[in-house]
Amino acid sequence: MIKAGIIGSTGYAGQEIVRILLGHKDAEIKWYGSRSYIDKEYASVFANMFELVPDICRGEDLNALCEEVDVVFTATPQGLCSTLVNEEVLSKIKIIDLSADFRIKDVETYESWYGIRHGSPEFIEEAVYGLCEINREKIKTARLVANPGCYPTCSFLSIYPLARAGLIDMKSIIIDAKSGTSGAGRGAKVANLFCEVNESIKAYGVASHRHTPEIEEQLSYASGQETIINFTPHLVPMNRGILVTAYADVTREVSQEELRSLYEEAYRGEQFVRVLKNGLCPETRWVEGSNYTDVNVKYDPRTRRVIMMGAMDNLVKGAAGQAVQNMNLMFGLPENTGLMMPPVFP
Repeated sequence: MIKAGIIGSTGYAGQEIVRILLGHKDAEIKWYGSRSYIDKEYASVFANMFELVPDICRGEDLNALCEEVDVVFTATPQGLCSTLVNEEVLSKIKIIDLSADFRIKDVETYESWYGIRHGSPEFIEEAVYGLCEINREKIKTARLVANPGCYPTCSFLSIYPLARAGLIDMKSIIIDAKSGTSGAGRGAKVANLFCEVNESIKAYGVASHRHTPEIEEQLSYASGQETIINFTPHLVPMNRGILVTAYADVTREVSQEELRSLYEEAYRGEQFVRVLKNGLCPETRWVEGSNYTDVNVKYDPRTRRVIMMGAMDNLVKGAAGQAVQNMNLMFGLPENTGLMMPPVFP
């Protein structure tokens, strides 16, 4: 039985880890860490856990955690995990970090986009980018996994087959992405109040969103080419979900059939990436509450561009589900353990 601790268990992503691990046959939660709710019952913070989680919230003392658990999930704001990680900690436990602290390999790029100093740059190179469909073998032997961001996961999985095949101009990519409000976290912010987001949709982080360098870096690895994107996220008045519509110029003449075959080949055997039937567009409602990502592609011969599409739940495959998928790999379990919940509808 894997013993798990969660630092940041009272955020949306942390609570989703709790929900998933409660149904995981090979894991148990030993520590519910929370800076804001120390000594309070976890179920008083999330009433959906009433009579399911009797534990109280504890602090975020990673040194104490090391003595009680095998793995720690850090579902915390950027900058915290990098101040906690050290060789002594990593010699005792595995860490799956849901923040951006170890996702970007160039420390100057990280510090520039996030506006904070990195606390342990010596571990950046060791950290494995935890996109299971791409780095499965590396994840299996990792001590420190950088769980990908929600927008980068959906964007990458939508674009990857054509980037890998060299069929798109990697400096022509435009990503239009939309997310539910849970992606902004649980903190109180005026911009996220009901009256501010209901009956509206808006772009934000235009030409400056912090997930931009992460997407560019991973697509550069996949294509073997420098990648420069325009990435524009939008806030949509729904709780969960991410929808990505990405556009790119093709490098040569292609057919719809060839594009389809590349997606089917890239994701053959991948349980959590579903290539939809030809002509169907991904919808967030068909992946809500699940670890699935639905993708599809369409070629526009008139403009010689491809339209690459993806939908997923930002809290599951975009955060907690992917983190548990990483845990399964790190501990030698079947990758889908605890993650076979079907999407919720309506």
